[in-house]
Amino acid sequence: MSNYPATTDSIAQALEAKTPADSITILYKVLEDPSSSPEALRIKEQAITNLTDLLRQENRAQDLCTLLTQLMPFFSMIPKAKTAKIVRGIMDAMAKIPNTTELQITLCKEMVQWTRAEKRTFLRQRVEARLASLLMDTKEYSEALSLLASLIKEVRRLDDKLLLVDIELLESKLHFSLRNLPKAKAALTAARTAANAIYVPPAQQGTIDLQSGILHAEEKDYKTGYSYFYEAFEAFNALEDPRAVYSLKYMLLSKVMVNQADDVAGIISSKAGLKYLGPELDAMKAVADAYSKRSLKLFEAALENFKAQLEEDPIVHRHLSSLYDTLLEQNLCKLIEPFSKVEIAHIAELIELPVDHVERKLSQMILDKKFAGTLDQGAGCLIVFDDPKTDAIYEATLDTIANVGKVVDSLYVRSSKIMA
Repeated sequence: MSNYPATTDSIAQALEAKTPADSITILYKVLEDPSSSPEALRIKEQAITNLTDLLRQENRAQDLCTLLTQLMPFFSMIPKAKTAKIVRGIMDAMAKIPNTTELQITLCKEMVQWTRAEKRTFLRQRVEARLASLLMDTKEYSEALSLLASLIKEVRRLDDKLLLVDIELLESKLHFSLRNLPKAKAALTAARTAANAIYVPPAQQGTIDLQSGILHAEEKDYKTGYSYFYEAFEAFNALEDPRAVYSLKYMLLSKVMVNQADDVAGIISSKAGLKYLGPELDAMKAVADAYSKRSLKLFEAALENFKAQLEEDPIVHRHLSSLYDTLLEQNLCKLIEPFSKVEIAHIAELIELPVDHVERKLSQMILDKKFAGTLDQGAGCLIVFDDPKTDAIYEATLDTIANVGKVVDSLYVRSSKIMA
């Protein structure tokens, strides 16, 4: 094998090589050059960038991992800022290769140990933040939270606002995954406060808006949620960030949840919507159509046909479950309205759902006082009662008792003052 010194000619030869494998071999040889002159170091940095891109294109995640380990002696020869850039570049490349989460976690843990030993605090904090994010993806919530807790204290002390915004956002997502809404909101507020003091890149601002929309939607404030999803969509769309389609999807979800399902088709057929046509938007259109027609059959067909886009997206799934319940209740109330006594099997046939499913829902609706009635399970019937008329005297009596209570309380306060 020929020698390839750290020169621009070697880089050019790597670019002109017939296959990616040949290019990779040449670039590895360039890195083996013992020269440490400023020019040689600059060429090696270029070689590392090219090599990282090629290994990513070839999906060679393990080789990227090994490359980072091999480069550790080289990092002592270049400035710390350049080291951080190279490390982040290799880790970003690995993140783009599918099914490498476990490998990324292992690499992050190795890099944390190395940065601690080398006393590279700036880089360590960023690697730890990435590690916490990966642990969240693998549902290792307790480990991720404990890592973030110590990291937040350290970063606050150093007053690194940009990193603090990232970490607080990550903490908000973690608490949301654990269904702890108050803590998720508190962490998001902290992230916003830190972001207000600095210039925040558009991608990061979009992430803040997306998380804000998710939390507002969780509190059933879909109107506010929609406006945040719209802001996030604008930011991600301008950057051509893949999260744009998810922001648009949650915008459409918000429209359905506030009973404006008819607007969904218009948003999808707009200039911005047409750019993202695909299964994600098709799924939301199917849901909107089912909701507009108040059809449970169409709703269930949408859930079946777009399982990955609807049921496997935890945010959409949570809201669609409540939407399905509402739709089911509306349909059942409409069907039982003409009857005083009706077979459950007949209702199940009309609504095209299994009998046990309908029976369970009817019993829940009776307990929730959605209508007055009882289930005769022996006969397999539902008996619907007339709406009990509330006697006005009860309300008047309650008002009188409340007023007497207020008088007694004020007399007690007055007598206490006289006694004192």
